Amino acid sequence: MNTANKLTMLRIVMIPVFLVILYLNFPFNRYLALLIFILASVTDFIDGYIARHYNQVTDFGKFMDPLADKMLVMAAMLWFVEAGRMPAWALLIVVVREFAVSGLRLIAVDNGRVIAAAWSGKVKTASTMVGICLMLLPVPRAVDLAVTAVIVVTTVYSGVEYFVKNRDVIDWSHM
Repeated sequence: MNTANKLTMLRIVMIPVFLVILYLNFPFNRYLALLIFILASVTDFIDGYIARHYNQVTDFGKFMDPLADKMLVMAAMLWFVEAGRMPAWALLIVVVREFAVSGLRLIAVDNGRVIAAAWSGKVKTASTMVGICLMLLPVPRAVDLAVTAVIVVTTVYSGVEYFVKNRDVIDWSHM
């Protein structure tokens, strides 16, 4: 268990702490949840840097790092849906995109090909994380709607881009 993988595991441990803080209704709980979310998000950038810079890339990290990111984002979005601050269909779009892109990557790997993270996927992740941070603040409903729109648009765009750029991975003629 190297440093990068420990940071990934720390991020996973922070997820239930983040949710418990959100559910416990005490003064400034959202600010504390925001701090935890930011710290968890920052570990994503740090563990990636450490893994690449110090040659700590492992199969465990390749699997768990993106999974930890998805778990953190989904946990926050599920809470927003439950709190009535985000429509469930927006979360469904995010979930479907993640499954679809993961499935495409599995097919590619089975064919001896690796699909690297696209720039649009990085933009989607960054805008989603920033948007979640905004929604954790006491903002007007219009901000919730704008953040949801940005998340949906970047999610759909990046998902479509993955399939368009890698359309040769799937043999569509035998469907």
